[in-house]
Amino acid sequence: MTRKQYLLDTAALLWPGEGRATAGRSGPGRPTHLLVPSATDPRLMVPSARRAGAAAVLGYGGHGSAQAWLKARVLAAAIAAGAGRVVMPGRLWIGDGEPGLDEHLASILGRPVLLALHIGPPRANRKPVLQLLTPRGETLAFAKLGVNELTARLVDAEAAALAAVGAAAPAGIAVPEVLHHGSWHGVQVLVQSALPVRRSRPTPPAQRLAAMAAVARTGADAQGGILDYVRNLRERIAALPDPGAATDLGTAVDRVAAAGRPLTTGAWHGDWTPWNTAFLADPGTVLVWDWERYATGVPVGFDAIHHHLQTGLAAARGRPLTPAVALATIAAAPELLAPFGAAAPAAADTAVLYLAEIASRYLADNQAQAGGAVGRVGEWLLPALRAAPTASPARP
Repeated sequence: MTRKQYLLDTAALLWPGEGRATAGRSGPGRPTHLLVPSATDPRLMVPSARRAGAAAVLGYGGHGSAQAWLKARVLAAAIAAGAGRVVMPGRLWIGDGEPGLDEHLASILGRPVLLALHIGPPRANRKPVLQLLTPRGETLAFAKLGVNELTARLVDAEAAALAAVGAAAPAGIAVPEVLHHGSWHGVQVLVQSALPVRRSRPTPPAQRLAAMAAVARTGADAQGGILDYVRNLRERIAALPDPGAATDLGTAVDRVAAAGRPLTTGAWHGDWTPWNTAFLADPGTVLVWDWERYATGVPVGFDAIHHHLQTGLAAARGRPLTPAVALATIAAAPELLAPFGAAAPAAADTAVLYLAEIASRYLADNQAQAGGAVGRVGEWLLPALRAAPTASPARP
């Protein structure tokens, strides 16, 4: 699916009505949004109102490189000065019809709401994530929409996770607050507060590890231990639609189980990456969002392993994936998990279980069919697990 078609499909959800939304230089109805950089290949949908449009560009442009941040500032300045329609003639046009999601959210928040949308690459779990702004450019909140079975489940899971983690109040971490969770026109809607960040700054390693450990402790009271986790993982692997992959993953898990090393369990964020976090030096707080994969009863250290692998995958973007990126994560596991008190063999076991976990996630979500390269686990993840060194069993 092209980005333009995804935009039009999303707009049809936001403003229900057959053929109501169109994209181009001209169209029926009102030109409600600018399309960046164009209507044929949109990456951002931002309000045509100057201040709100500029704020939306800055909000989405603050999570990349210094060059991306500079480009966002230049574009935001052009929009604020009224030149947005000249440099970006593409528009989203909305015809007359029943009240849209913007009006529904305005009634919930008690203030006028304008919508902005980032249009990312294809993924099985791709869902509309809306920035909710006032006409003056203030960010009121963010809204996630569950538009199918998978994304609706993830939206509901994030609402539950934010409530649980917020109640636990882990030290040194700030998480969004749930402002609304419900349904609208058959779409699951989660509205959460905006965290106080305008530009994503890398979290120093010491603070990142401390924050991960604090999250792990939020699941310290969960029932079961490593044996329950392994049993649950085996059941999920057995239910995968690819029997060959299920066999490979089951063999890797069985190899860890046969070693018999005790592993401590706790909670994990489930998708701890540089782009899902930011750091406020004063007062030294780690901001963490996207909690839809939060889970308890998993081996402690999963977040650190995930962060390492996903950083490696981001660095390899645009090139064919090979087993090397996953093998590098297994090799780094002893150093990554030493701060969590894991000895080298237990760290390697944790890395193997994590890779089996993430592979089963990609397969269950059908990432490959959705266009995500990581979903082709037979090209990189399964060979890495087959090649992973086997540590000797734990001594009785």
